Amino acid sequence: MIDRNHDSEEQAQMQKLTRIITLSAALLMVSGCSYFGVYKRDLPQGNLVNADTVNQLQPGMSRAQVVDVMGSPLLEAPFDANQWDYVFRLEEAYGDVQTRRVTLTFSGDQLVDVRREGELDRDIELEGVDDAGPQVEGADPMDALPRE
Repeated sequence: MIDRNHDSEEQAQMQKLTRIITLSAALLMVSGCSYFGVYKRDLPQGNLVNADTVNQLQPGMSRAQVVDVMGSPLLEAPFDANQWDYVFRLEEAYGDVQTRRVTLTFSGDQLVDVRREGELDRDIELEGVDDAGPQVEGADPMDALPRE
């Protein structure tokens, strides 16, 4: 004799299992379509190089005067002490990479040549990070600046 109750229970369990597997597979596929991106921020590296600063350089300036205008060079050529390189690279969080380079050539202590690479005239917007660095409660942020 065939037990119809047993067959219908097995069939109901199979349908339930099939639904669970189908739903799980569908959820797995849909979750693969979503994207939760990671936080990115602009990444500036090197000496900030812009047209205003570079335009202050004049042939005949001493190395000390150049350092006063541009700051210390990022690179000094290891085999040529008469060449200084100021390099700036900005990797924007979700966009372009900007590279600027200024190569200065000296003869002795005098600046003789300024070579520019990149879009120096284009403004760069650097996003500041609020509350960066250690702080003392009740301290004035201006106290950290050197006084002349």
